[in-house]
Amino acid sequence: MERLLEVLPPNLTYHSLEHTKDVYHSAERLAGLENISGEDLQILLTAVLFHDAGFLQQQKNHELIGCDLARKYLPDYDYNQDQIERICGMIMATKIPQTPANKLEMIICDADLDYFGRDDFFTVGNRLFDELRTLGTIHSENEWNLLQEDFLEHHRYFTESAKALRGDRKAEHLAVIKSKIIK
Repeated sequence: MERLLEVLPPNLTYHSLEHTKDVYHSAERLAGLENISGEDLQILLTAVLFHDAGFLQQQKNHELIGCDLARKYLPDYDYNQDQIERICGMIMATKIPQTPANKLEMIICDADLDYFGRDDFFTVGNRLFDELRTLGTIHSENEWNLLQEDFLEHHRYFTESAKALRGDRKAEHLAVIKSKIIK
């Protein structure tokens, strides 16, 4: 966490320490609702801490770098090889398009994009808009809205808990975005 705070570039207004903390709390909540505890909870939350750590080095393929960092540092904290590989599976599942293969991977994917169905959707989304604009990925608000429309239409929550908690509000956000698009 300290390294994320100290090293992440300030132009990463979305992929920041704040995002990692947000995903951590969302994963904790979803894990409770999905009856995840013990070692499974520990490795889930560890995966959250590493899921965007690759941004310390680069944006592209940051998930692979996050896995490399987990493999490098987690043995020092008594994580065994099986646990580390499960953590890497969770990290890789968050790569867009998300591809979870088990319950823990489903939870981290849902936690990573939890804000889609929350009241702070537009606040959090504006941080991503600023980041993408700074990086030159998008250039206008309309382009951003078109990107969000496409993303939200193709996104789905995987756990029943996330669907119940966030699905309706996500649909409301999509309707607002559609109303803003200039065709």
